[in-house]
Amino acid sequence: MLIIGIAGGTGSGKSTVVRKIIESLPEGEVAVLPQDSYYKDNAHIPLEVRLGMNYDEPASIDWELLTRQIKELKAGKSIERPCYEFITCSRLKETVTVHPKEVIVVEGILVLTEPRLRELMDVKVFVDADADERLIRVIRRDCVERGRTPQMVIDRYEHTLKPMHELYIEPSKRYADLIIPQGGENKVAIRLLKDYIRSLLPEDSK
Repeated sequence: MLIIGIAGGTGSGKSTVVRKIIESLPEGEVAVLPQDSYYKDNAHIPLEVRLGMNYDEPASIDWELLTRQIKELKAGKSIERPCYEFITCSRLKETVTVHPKEVIVVEGILVLTEPRLRELMDVKVFVDADADERLIRVIRRDCVERGRTPQMVIDRYEHTLKPMHELYIEPSKRYADLIIPQGGENKVAIRLLKDYIRSLLPEDSK
């Protein structure tokens, strides 16, 4: 089993890189564990307080659960991956069953900040992109998928996303084995990553 960590700023193109990895391998060979599914369960906190919490710092993530479930997958056990709802900022009762696969992708802005998680990774990737490009993508995504207005997104970017990126996410780049500039549009870097991943897999999984 190959564990791949894919980090990078919000809106950098991580999802595009993950999608292209999945497309390059046989169907059913990849399982994805999004960091966003592992936000701590704050359902006991009033909604108005939850909406104002900082979700871009390492302390917001349930690293213990994430690392434990990765170890269970490596041991050949299926897991129940949690689900998180961004509009209410709470963990749902529903879960998603994830079975062991040849490739496990752990994707999220903070996945290279946690030492226990890095130790489990065979390949560590950082997807890089200009700040203005990331902001545009975040505005499009959050307005459509998370019920936020453009002004809400810009305010959050100025007060939370940008400072947290500079404090935690950008410094985690030094742990990466591969940095992909220009986000998910860097065809050469993505092709090199896909070729490297295939070289590490058993012949019958390529």
